[in-house]
Amino acid sequence: MGASNVVVQVTRQPGSEDVELPAYMSEHASGMDVRAAVSASVALAPGEIKAIPTGLHVAVPVGYEMQVRPRSGLALKHGISVVNSPGTVDSDYRGEVRIILGNFGRESFTIERGMRIAQLVIQPVLRAKLELRDELPDTERGHGGFGHTGHG
Repeated sequence: MGASNVVVQVTRQPGSEDVELPAYMSEHASGMDVRAAVSASVALAPGEIKAIPTGLHVAVPVGYEMQVRPRSGLALKHGISVVNSPGTVDSDYRGEVRIILGNFGRESFTIERGMRIAQLVIQPVLRAKLELRDELPDTERGHGGFGHTGHG
């Protein structure tokens, strides 16, 4: 598969010029690691949730979204995750991108300036049209809820 032609325009919040721009960390990575633009170290206590600044404003092209996803290493080693995962940055949002991180671990975690805190994935968006009906077509599963697919 070749390189993509999707361009996301980016500006920096004044004072965040030293924080590296998001980048793909391997040749076939689907997400770009994004870094914290905190002005000082931020402690995230167990059970605490904070919006962490990235210093970035983006213009995601119409027809796409930027998804914010956790970094697996932070999740596994420290219990740090993106609370609204995946978060969405819509194509019409121009405010600073902030990452809503939660500490689901047992120990406090410190976020330092420039630390890789999440990943950003650019995805196409499909918009659905809802059609109100009196009833829906039947299926084999029917009204079965969670765990009711009939498979072990």
